[in-house]
Amino acid sequence: MIFMATSQPTNPPQTPGTIAPARRPDDGGEVVLERVPQKVKPPQMYQVVMLNDDFTPMEFVVVVIQEFFGKDREAATQIMLKIHLDGKGVCGVYSRDVAATKVDQVLDAARQNGHPLQCVSEPVD
Repeated sequence: MIFMATSQPTNPPQTPGTIAPARRPDDGGEVVLERVPQKVKPPQMYQVVMLNDDFTPMEFVVVVIQEFFGKDREAATQIMLKIHLDGKGVCGVYSRDVAATKVDQVLDAARQNGHPLQCVSEPVD
């Protein structure tokens, strides 16, 4: 059994970033492909912020910053002092998934060592 189409098929709708056919009016119906530029925004970045508490030792905070954020001893100490004096400090800026992973790593390390250290991620403005 053979089926035949009763009407001409229509072209599917074009999505951004695809190649759209364009007809040349002077060439008798030739099809020329034109590239449609795709506009991509950079991903939203998140900062990982550690919060101060009165129980977590400063040395533990320095070690955590060194281990999970790749800072040297001096930079980690400066961040720790900012946390201690201002109540919070930014440890790094990452994409959403990486920032969430860093927060989880810090919280797990704090819990395993019996410290109430708090860490959050928030969007960068």
